[in-house]
Amino acid sequence: MNQTTTSGGAGKGSVRNCLTGFILSLLLTGIAFALVMNGGGLGRLVILVGIFSTAAVQILVHLRFFLHLDGSSAARWNVLALVFTALILILFVGGTLWIMFNLKYRMM
Repeated sequence: MNQTTTSGGAGKGSVRNCLTGFILSLLLTGIAFALVMNGGGLGRLVILVGIFSTAAVQILVHLRFFLHLDGSSAARWNVLALVFTALILILFVGGTLWIMFNLKYRMM
């Protein structure tokens, strides 16, 4: 009997790939930290948008360089599971905020 098995998961990354992700993560963290510490001259909205945008980019960096999620067919099920998890998380957080604001409105 000659059976072959194939791995359906995402492959491991190289040292260069992980180092690139690490440097990008440090850079994005430094940008967010600098916005908070030295952003006195900037408006509050600009600082918040900057922090949220660096956080979103950092999530994408972590997904690409550390979790090795990309558009390849091997990682498609992992991406689908991640999208489903994000959908459930958005429903929970959105529902919680909706309930809390509704309670605030009804209490006043």
